Amino acid sequence: MLLGALLAVAGAAVGSGAGGGQPVSEAADGALSADATVVAPGSPAFSIWTVIYVGLVLFAVVQALPGRASDGRMRAVAWWVLASMLLNAVWIGVVQAGWLWASVAVIACLVAVLCVILVRLVRLPPGGRLDMVVTDVTVGLYLGWVCVATLANTAATLSASEVGALGLGASGWGVVLVVLGALVVSAVAVYGSRRPSVTVPVGLAAGWGLAWIAVARFEGPLTDQTVAVAAAAAAALAVAVPVALALRR
Repeated sequence: MLLGALLAVAGAAVGSGAGGGQPVSEAADGALSADATVVAPGSPAFSIWTVIYVGLVLFAVVQALPGRASDGRMRAVAWWVLASMLLNAVWIGVVQAGWLWASVAVIACLVAVLCVILVRLVRLPPGGRLDMVVTDVTVGLYLGWVCVATLANTAATLSASEVGALGLGASGWGVVLVVLGALVVSAVAVYGSRRPSVTVPVGLAAGWGLAWIAVARFEGPLTDQTVAVAAAAAAALAVAVPVALALRR
């Protein structure tokens, strides 16, 4: 697990441009840059990865502590968390190679793995505050952000492949995607309402990503007022629904 966390951090370093790699925003001919599509988040949005990586390293350290081998909740998710770390590193690798369609497949697998972890965390109560922070909060932030990243990744791949607007136009598809992101987060919040330690971080991370889509569309260089307003509303919804359900409980 510790090796997986270190691999994920090393992959992040490569994806930032260190160690001979290209920054993700410049890889694949800039297909994933902040102005590549109308649903690309502004560059500061990606700073959330620092928090996620810190959480993953802490999870790896905590699960290696004496006595954790008998922790049923930790055992239920540990290998899945490791799989998510490896998929994260693979995603950076395929983007560096310019294989955009492969990156969509990898990030879809990453979302699926994180959803499995979510289901298991909802079913099993945390053993204490430490478990809640390093497991629930980390996974919640990870899933919320990756949901937004999946929308951006898919849109960038379709744009780079010159698929076309399919009748809706860039603005229309932008609105559809950001609203879909908010609805997915809302569905997660309803499903996991008894475990707000997971669902509230999901909403916060998704709201963060959607808000930065709004900022990027308001300020440019690729401006789109329609998508900006829709993304801002979607960000508010993504945060409000899980918080409201948590307060209701």
